[in-house]
Amino acid sequence: MNEPVNRAREVLIEAPAERLVAAVADVVAETYGATDTELLQVDYRLATLLPLGGGEAVDAPGHPAWRCFDHQEPVVADGIGYFPVSMRGERRGVLRTAPLPEDPGALAKLTEIATALAHELAAVSAGTDVYRSARRSRRLTLAAEMQWELLPGRSRIRPAFSLAGQLEPAYAVRGDSFDWSDDGHRLWLAIINGMGEGVAASMLTALCTSALRNARRAGLALADQAALADQAIYDLHRGAQHLSALLMDLDLATGEMTVVDAGSPRLVRVRNGEVTEQPLEAQFPLGMFEATDYHEQRFPLHRGERLFVVSDGVIEAAGQQTRYGETALDRFLRRTGPMEPLDAVRSLLGDLRAFVAGDLVDDAVVVCVDWTGPQA
Repeated sequence: MNEPVNRAREVLIEAPAERLVAAVADVVAETYGATDTELLQVDYRLATLLPLGGGEAVDAPGHPAWRCFDHQEPVVADGIGYFPVSMRGERRGVLRTAPLPEDPGALAKLTEIATALAHELAAVSAGTDVYRSARRSRRLTLAAEMQWELLPGRSRIRPAFSLAGQLEPAYAVRGDSFDWSDDGHRLWLAIINGMGEGVAASMLTALCTSALRNARRAGLALADQAALADQAIYDLHRGAQHLSALLMDLDLATGEMTVVDAGSPRLVRVRNGEVTEQPLEAQFPLGMFEATDYHEQRFPLHRGERLFVVSDGVIEAAGQQTRYGETALDRFLRRTGPMEPLDAVRSLLGDLRAFVAGDLVDDAVVVCVDWTGPQA
């Protein structure tokens, strides 16, 4: 029954890193007679689907490839099949196959093959530039290259939660970033609102991210993670450089959220269509003073609740006559209820780019988390 899928998995494991799509294409051609198979990767802005082999980019929102990407289900149009290339909630793009076979069971099997391709792309991405290079519509700045390499991914789905984040301006971001990790019991998040310009800002954010990871992986509590990162930055810069961060630790069994607000971005809660800002205990940014003592704050989440963390680059984004502001942000967040976190983040930043009529000037980071409740 699953012979084509198993065959594709075997071929993907054995194929050289740069020939994963060609290997899948061979299996699809041999099994279903499809002679045109291509990987369309989503770019860094989440605005364009770029063919791995070159060719015309797909950026029209109503295109079948985008419907497949947005709804995460196979789409058939004009004899061409589009299948989501995603793993554990991380959307990498779309697999396009033509001509589509008449076998009614082919859609499900090709969907599984696209998922297997996503897993293998994740496995080989650290050792080749083939896929990274092909998913950029223009050159990244050096600072942006450093920032994107820091990220654990852009989205994640688990039974108890789903999350997504995005950096803007995607091809020229400097200091803003986010990090996350989960172990099935807890979800850790760090949203960093960096300071400075260019590579210097990226280096400061990289130091902070590495210090937080080091402390987290040593099993330290959230306040101690903040203290270690604070000291690492202060030891190097003696207070001349610092950055704001919001550290979050979600207990996946109880829904209790623990936070440390180190001069952080804004935290907004969305529940039953109501938008409220979560009051936070403001503490010093990381690296501002020596040996800062940080304190944890706790509050419960409700099943079905959504959290947004937005940096000041969102609220302060300037249009022709005014800034985006809290009112426009809250109004837009109310409309994101039916959307998956990645779609909500993408839509918010798309609205922001439309407001400023182009790319953002200042860095902005948006992270969205849905708490769906404890699961077996």
